[in-house]
Amino acid sequence: MDVQIDRVNAFIRKHQNQKKALIAILQDVQAEYSFLPQEALRQVARSVGLPLIDVVGVATFFRAFSLKPRGRHVVTVCSGTACHVRGGPKILEEFERQLGVGPGETTPDRKFTLETVACLGCCAIGPVVVVDGDFHAQTSTRKVAAIIKQYGKK
Repeated sequence: MDVQIDRVNAFIRKHQNQKKALIAILQDVQAEYSFLPQEALRQVARSVGLPLIDVVGVATFFRAFSLKPRGRHVVTVCSGTACHVRGGPKILEEFERQLGVGPGETTPDRKFTLETVACLGCCAIGPVVVVDGDFHAQTSTRKVAAIIKQYGKK
């Protein structure tokens, strides 16, 4: 990954090099690169005057941040109780089989990242799969291929 330090510095300047804007700066960096590259984390730490360990601590504390490259599309399968009893584990297995990756992994072409979540809070419409913020209610293993195809075109 080729990090453009000038681009990272623009995000930092946008927030006036302020420590209190660390999360906003990291959000901007992640939006640009789809993850938080090490070089960018180092530059952010230097520019806002924080130890690198503190910046990495924030980046690893929040689930919204990733230190590994993520796919263009993030597929999140709910594994909460309601989704679990309605077939969630089978749906996850089908995504794993069709994408060729496990939870927390990204396809080699960086098109998809597969994740799980303990609960999405929409138990009445489970099992639920979320792709890029779009909710797919009452998902079944038969629907997995169509979901992948729908986002694979984008």
